[in-house]
Amino acid sequence: MPITEILARNAALYGEEISLVEINPGIREVKASWKDYELVETNPEKKYRRDITWREFDDKANRLANFLRERGLQRGHKVAILLMNCLEWLPIYFGILKTGAIAVPLNYRYTEEEIKYCLDLAECDILVFGPEFTERVAAIRGQIPKVKIRLFLGHGCPAFAESYYALTACCSSTAPKVTLSDDDDAVIYFSSGTTGFPKAVLHAHRSLMTSCAAEMNHHKQTREDNFLCIPPLYHTGAKMHWFGSLLSGSKAVLLRGVKPEWIIKTISEERITVLWLLVPWAQDILDAIDRGDITPEEYHLDQCRLMHIGAQPVPPSLINRWKKHFPHHDYDTNYGLSEAIGPGCVHLGIENSHKVGAIGKAGYQWELQIVDASGREVEPGEVGELCVKGPGVMKCYYNNPEASAEVLKDGWLYTGDMARMDEDGFVYLVDRKKDVIICGGENLYPVQIENFLHTYDAVKDVAVIGLPDRHLGEIPAAIIELKPGFSCSEAEMAQFCTGLPRYKRPRKIIFEEIPRNPTGKIEKQRLREKHFCGSLVEAQTENH
Repeated sequence: MPITEILARNAALYGEEISLVEINPGIREVKASWKDYELVETNPEKKYRRDITWREFDDKANRLANFLRERGLQRGHKVAILLMNCLEWLPIYFGILKTGAIAVPLNYRYTEEEIKYCLDLAECDILVFGPEFTERVAAIRGQIPKVKIRLFLGHGCPAFAESYYALTACCSSTAPKVTLSDDDDAVIYFSSGTTGFPKAVLHAHRSLMTSCAAEMNHHKQTREDNFLCIPPLYHTGAKMHWFGSLLSGSKAVLLRGVKPEWIIKTISEERITVLWLLVPWAQDILDAIDRGDITPEEYHLDQCRLMHIGAQPVPPSLINRWKKHFPHHDYDTNYGLSEAIGPGCVHLGIENSHKVGAIGKAGYQWELQIVDASGREVEPGEVGELCVKGPGVMKCYYNNPEASAEVLKDGWLYTGDMARMDEDGFVYLVDRKKDVIICGGENLYPVQIENFLHTYDAVKDVAVIGLPDRHLGEIPAAIIELKPGFSCSEAEMAQFCTGLPRYKRPRKIIFEEIPRNPTGKIEKQRLREKHFCGSLVEAQTENH
């Protein structure tokens, strides 16, 4: 069943109930009227809030769908979405799906060059964009001739675009008569691009429903739940976790900001029950509590039943700290990737919090195996490449058959992540295949070293990368970001690292800020590019 039918069902059954809330805690407020998007100065402490019902949600999607069809959009055409998180984002996404076209969400951090690259790669016909991207779109508008329609979401529409509000307001709110099947193409997501330009990941409608079913099975959402969504909606992680709210017909809140005080205040005022965080945000909340900037007892937090984390390996020390402050919270983690329709193909489970550090077992409707370089399953405890199989695996990398063939083999998706399985069948992520450091013939897995360094009180964030070395080929280098107000010398950190086996100890320690992308993943390629040349010069100097 296509996911658009779930939205129509919710509109029919729960039409007057709130579906989505947008919170913007900044110093400007958008007036609550949907049609009046005028920005006005307001009290810095006053939170901006607006919402829509399930019926309004469905109506907005239908109006956009009917407009697009009037303009000639047909099955298989592609519509790109370049927006910050906002109340319009999901109705636009569903409006595209209702036409039989393919939705193409774009990373809001993309440069002009990356936007053009992705529009070209996905062969997009239409672009919907917000005011934050006017300059970037203007810079490339003459280089994207296939994009015939540019819809602007906001006021002060630029001359090279058309107003989304003006064009859709008068369109019919009746659902277009388009028959969809589970096998129809639905969305193109882009890989995170941390190693260069991203790949276009094509999914069918079946993948979206697979994600709905997995999220509901894993986190048991009911209509009484209220999900706090903070990460960007262009990414599979945020949207697929929200699919649990869609399937259960429950409310969700889009928070536009990641300050610890904003998150805690929103949980309290909106009575949030399910919270999904990225590692840096969870760390910031705990640090704010430890500094006394946040006093949990001053907020209404008891209704929150679940905190889960994904998008990257989770340091066990972080969860142990969280449980000390919030012992009533269930904890869960999900592993996923865009090629497997986001989180859920591997799932820890609320009942398995004693296995903190593991990413879990095969998720609902999924299978997994860990294989060696020849494709044979490895024994428990051995490290190999994690492979997953299920109805949510991508159809292909769009317009890239060679890359598709590299990762899709006999129905299995080869994830590129190295993992091991314990004697109880739980999987532990070891590292990305490309991130493994070969030091003097030994395979070093950065995540293991990073987890150890995270236990040092002064460490806020850490990334371990391989740098060139004349004698050993590569050496592990630890890039360490300290907590505000803390200090640590290289000598002190080196002394702490004596707790690691000698061959795993970082050979170089660098104190600086850790770059992360909007989905929380460490941008190790940026760190390699920054520090590689200096280490290469050192290695070559030693050689002479």
